Amino acid sequence: MNYLLGTDIGTSGTKTILMDTDGNLIAQDLQEYDVLTPKPLWAEQWPSVWLDAAKASIKNTVLKSGIPPENIRGIAVSGLYGGSGIPLDENMEPVRPCMIWMDRRAEKEANWVLESIGKEKLLEVTHNGADPYYGYTKILWMKNNEPENWRKTKLFLPPNDYVIYKLTGEVVIDYSSAGNIGGIFDMNNRTWSKEMMAAMDIPVSMMPEKIVESTDIVGGLTKEAAAELGLTAGMPVIASGIDCGAANIGLGVFDSGIYAAAIGTSMCAALISDKPVQGKDLIVWPYLYDAKRLSYYFAGGATAGAIVKWFRQTLCQFELEAEKAGGKNAYDVLNEQAANIPAGSDGLVVLPYFMGERSPIWDSDAKGTIVGLSLAHTKAHMYRAFLEAVAYSLRDAIEATGEYLGEYILLAGGVTKSKLWRQIFADVTGYPIVCPIHDVEANMGDVMLAGIGTGLLSYDDVKKWQVLDDKIMPNQENHRKYNDYYKVYKSIYQNLKADMKTLTSISAR
Repeated sequence: MNYLLGTDIGTSGTKTILMDTDGNLIAQDLQEYDVLTPKPLWAEQWPSVWLDAAKASIKNTVLKSGIPPENIRGIAVSGLYGGSGIPLDENMEPVRPCMIWMDRRAEKEANWVLESIGKEKLLEVTHNGADPYYGYTKILWMKNNEPENWRKTKLFLPPNDYVIYKLTGEVVIDYSSAGNIGGIFDMNNRTWSKEMMAAMDIPVSMMPEKIVESTDIVGGLTKEAAAELGLTAGMPVIASGIDCGAANIGLGVFDSGIYAAAIGTSMCAALISDKPVQGKDLIVWPYLYDAKRLSYYFAGGATAGAIVKWFRQTLCQFELEAEKAGGKNAYDVLNEQAANIPAGSDGLVVLPYFMGERSPIWDSDAKGTIVGLSLAHTKAHMYRAFLEAVAYSLRDAIEATGEYLGEYILLAGGVTKSKLWRQIFADVTGYPIVCPIHDVEANMGDVMLAGIGTGLLSYDDVKKWQVLDDKIMPNQENHRKYNDYYKVYKSIYQNLKADMKTLTSISAR
């Protein structure tokens, strides 16, 4: 039997799994860590944290499995959206921490791009806009604010490609990671835009010259890396790419026209398409499969499961203490109570913008908001309203792609554990919801990509791995009610947008 590894470098932890080529999970290991937040809205990580965690998770997974190293035939490495990428000096050593996707410091740089280059030109070439989310604005921030570090920097590498470099000695970037940097990548020709880079005064040499497919073998494990990990030298290392795309691969999404949402701490909701999508303010990058043909049209909430966790941690001490004492899981208790509350939470509407918001509203000043509270409302009302808020956010993301004509929405992530929440997603969006029977993370997608890249697995083989649950059909009466609440959800933000910006200004004094 042959075996494959999949490693995903996440925002708060790195996980590796080992599977056989029949799709059976053999072993896994997770290494956790924290994000550095030295200032409000800043978020960065030292790459040594990612590298050490990746090595530890791979080594531990191999040890736990007991599988002979020679039977492990390949590994693919995906990673979080690394924002700016890791700035590396001439010796390939990190110059400073990497500014990751959630970092919002580059507001001035995003505005400068809009004023100097213009949104229309940016969209024409890169299919993406200007916002502190994008890596190229963070690169500009570093150029403008840290001239000494800028002078030292010779190359930017995303987290997964940095780890791959350390494992193989090869310098590459996968198409999805390149495209997700945004305003310096030409989506029409799938290469770096010399025009945009010249306009922003970013040297082309600072970007990896070799751009690869996510199924490409980048190189083999070096002798040093193999000895450290307990694997064989020369074992193929496959590129993979951005983790939310790898998660879609794990869902079995290899074709155009499928809408899939991975909802964990944040939300990544995307339409995979081989045709241009005339959506509004989406994030666009080449997909992890057939990257020159398929594109990933993505809208995503900066906070999704995070706001529900915040609710539990902040307002549910009684339920948490009961859980610690051997009682029911706090989430299960809250779900049972919220299931008795009618659709719309008796007039409560929550905006889930607890860390600003990404696509489709692109507003760093957006705030978490609860509207409609009265003395008649209970904790159960509020909890249900928080669940509904994330569903409203998904509907907003779907509508941003234009008219989606698919038959259902694929839904993965921690939210699928809640029967109530799955039904709310169906009722709010009006689409049937289909979930995988087994938890799906980027790691399964990595293993699939490794199998395809090494030739041990075919497209048809891995398509059989994913088993989907029965469709959850919308309750049409609830959907009609949610249509009215959704209009209010959209209106509240527009009416409070200016006040939210003022609040940011006041609190910064």
